Amino acid sequence: MSGFIEWLEELNGEDTRVRAILRRSLSFDAGAYPAAYPYVEPFLKNEPDYGWRRQVHYLVAGLWALHRREGSPGAPESLAKACFRYYEAQGKSPSVERRFITLLDADQDQLPYRLRQMVTLLNDYPLDFSALLKELLSWTHEKKWVQNRWAQDFYRNWQSSDEETENISTKEEVQ
Repeated sequence: MSGFIEWLEELNGEDTRVRAILRRSLSFDAGAYPAAYPYVEPFLKNEPDYGWRRQVHYLVAGLWALHRREGSPGAPESLAKACFRYYEAQGKSPSVERRFITLLDADQDQLPYRLRQMVTLLNDYPLDFSALLKELLSWTHEKKWVQNRWAQDFYRNWQSSDEETENISTKEEVQ
């Protein structure tokens, strides 16, 4: 877990208003909700006022607060893997896949909205917010390595899931 996420978890243990404040911050542009400053700014020393790193920290703090962790069994996983598990749980719904693809195609301006939608859908799945923070910091890289990795995580699971179904079907046919 990153120091930033550990910090938020610790603060939340001391004062449950932290989550409410950070959730509320998602209604504003990154860094534009003064009540959230005490929870994010200590990790942004010497950052430009509107730099990408600053925006990502505010976004991840808000998403962390939005995500319900109680009742989410299992180890935290990447957003892409959780999306795939949600996709399977929804009967491989094409709308879930479309949302995922739309998220992968999101630019800096669309990303906060798309992520809020997805994290809300994934409330029952434990998410690794430390990994999400690290990945989002590289979201704007010209080679789109984060988006490619997420697509690989999602679709590789899809293929292995289909192979398992085929293996089960083949075993049933043999018997």
